[in-house]
Amino acid sequence: MAGTINRDDIAAVRERAPIEEIVGQHVSLKSAGVGSLKGLCPFHDERSPSFHVRPAAGRWHCFGCGEGGDVIEFVMRMDGLPFAEAVEYLAERAGVTLRYESGAPRGSESGAGMRRRLLEAHRIAAEYFAEQLASPEARIARDFLRERGFDREAAQMFGCGYAPQGWSHLTEHLRGKNFTEAELKASGLVSEGQRGIYDRFRGRLVWPIREVTGDVIGFGARRLHEDDQGPKYLNTPETQLYKKAHVLYGLDLAKGTIRSERTAVVVEGYTDVMACHLAGVTNAVATCGTAFGEDHVKVVRRLMGDTGQAQLKVGSTGAKVIFTFDGDEAGQNAALKSFALDQQFLAQTFVAVDPEGLDPCDIRQRDGDDAVRRLMDRRVPLFEFVIRAALAQHDLETPEGRVAALRTAVPIVSQIRDRALRPEYARRLAGWLGMEPADVVGAVSRASRQSGGRAGGSSGGPGGAQGQPGGPQGRQGGPPPQHRSDEPPPIDPETGQIATVVASRPNPRDPVVRAEALALGALLQAQRAIAGDGPAMQIVSELSRAAFTAPQYAQIFDAMVAVGGPGEAPADWVGAVIEQVGPELASLVSQLAVTPLPHDKLAEEAAYARSVLARLLDLSLTRQAADLRGRMQRAGEGTPAAQEAFAEMIRLETRRRQLREG
Repeated sequence: MAGTINRDDIAAVRERAPIEEIVGQHVSLKSAGVGSLKGLCPFHDERSPSFHVRPAAGRWHCFGCGEGGDVIEFVMRMDGLPFAEAVEYLAERAGVTLRYESGAPRGSESGAGMRRRLLEAHRIAAEYFAEQLASPEARIARDFLRERGFDREAAQMFGCGYAPQGWSHLTEHLRGKNFTEAELKASGLVSEGQRGIYDRFRGRLVWPIREVTGDVIGFGARRLHEDDQGPKYLNTPETQLYKKAHVLYGLDLAKGTIRSERTAVVVEGYTDVMACHLAGVTNAVATCGTAFGEDHVKVVRRLMGDTGQAQLKVGSTGAKVIFTFDGDEAGQNAALKSFALDQQFLAQTFVAVDPEGLDPCDIRQRDGDDAVRRLMDRRVPLFEFVIRAALAQHDLETPEGRVAALRTAVPIVSQIRDRALRPEYARRLAGWLGMEPADVVGAVSRASRQSGGRAGGSSGGPGGAQGQPGGPQGRQGGPPPQHRSDEPPPIDPETGQIATVVASRPNPRDPVVRAEALALGALLQAQRAIAGDGPAMQIVSELSRAAFTAPQYAQIFDAMVAVGGPGEAPADWVGAVIEQVGPELASLVSQLAVTPLPHDKLAEEAAYARSVLARLLDLSLTRQAADLRGRMQRAGEGTPAAQEAFAEMIRLETRRRQLREG
């Protein structure tokens, strides 16, 4: 089996792989106070950001679902990788050379480096296809691009290539690069027949499909030759790298604009993406061989930071998703499917359709770049497009047709997410149908009540379910968070919102428990400021597990002591504590390690740490003094035991006064 990665190299990967950059490739992160970032959790659906990253601590934690960890664990969760492959993935990006302590070398056929090998195979294949585009045989591919307005520079920008005719050109090229048959089969670059493996893409124009990081994970290929009996477009099959339900073509190029403008444009093909980007619409993406679905929604939401802050009104400056569809029946069906997915967005959703049914590539070719931009400017709300498409199916010149159209359109209007817009569109519907507004408004109102006031099972507005502000219903998918009946629900310390937290957790509403959490957070995050002979370190030396009323916090403090304490903290201090406490408390440690501190300057951190540690010690001394009073009463006035307890009480009160005086 593959060798074990050297522990020091793993530590180097954790230190040198910037967690904010790795996470930022998947999540739109914004400042959450000094030294802290936050965004929408990529591991569960939520409307308000509860996913926090603390770069200084190298940790991430979601206060919503309770998940947390370091940069390696993020990659493991995000990409579904085993530990060794996640380390290798990050090592390659951080420039860390890994050493293996035993077993087979890295990258062997045992599979430890399979993802890395598959990415390398795709990188080489993309280069090979791009080189072949200049060959005499590829003239048909160059003509295809030129006829659609794409020159050599455009082809290079998008990595376009040509897969030559024949059965084994790419296969032999990759074999010459020492790729095994098992690796080639796993890559999806080859197919297998009775005589063995052969090139999957042959005689086709090829587009590399990249994930958000820029790595090539698959290809889309367009038929060019008349004798090609295959489908018009052929994509990479499902592989370890390529999951078509998650992939959006052009996302690597569009991600920056999507994040900055909080707007995504979803088109239908590779050439449409090219046309949009070349025309200045640089937030355009397309699905690859499948319809736009729920997993694509999650990808776009995370990039846009679709957090619910956007106002759900026409003309708002919030997040937007613009769909482009052909004007034919297939395009209208796609719009209906997108309308169902609309309920999963908090962004406003629009449709941009050319009156003549042209797609962005055709529009640019005929009328130029400005026409593509004008197409986006002419967008209409998705629900309006769906309503009008429904009306077009009926003969509105007859009473029977108008009534049938009303029955078709009313459920659509009743599902408009922003309930304040429903009456307005009911009145517009009445005008389109030539009916009395009061009758149509009443029909929509009845349909809304019958569906419980929901818009396709989602919230009615930016505040959460039924448009109410705050509360657990502000999160999608599932019942409110569960908690013990005798405790207040858990609260996200940054947002003050109810958090869905797994397992039993210390109650953050308890001021004593809150003080304990703040002290542990300071110990985990400000160990540099605490270390030395200062007042904060003096307080630490007086603390014991008895200072913590929450058993979980007492165990975490014990773990800190076991790994040396802040005075002798190892390089990966937080990781060492997590390793000591075990998996049961790992998430809680991550939470404490990313909860923002109010200061990040060393002197300010030292003062803050001293204050929260002093508060914790003060509470502990208060409890000890109360115990001593009870002992005095039980011992009886004047007894040696009572006198001894009294003397200890005086000492404790003196120390408490010192703590409060600073």
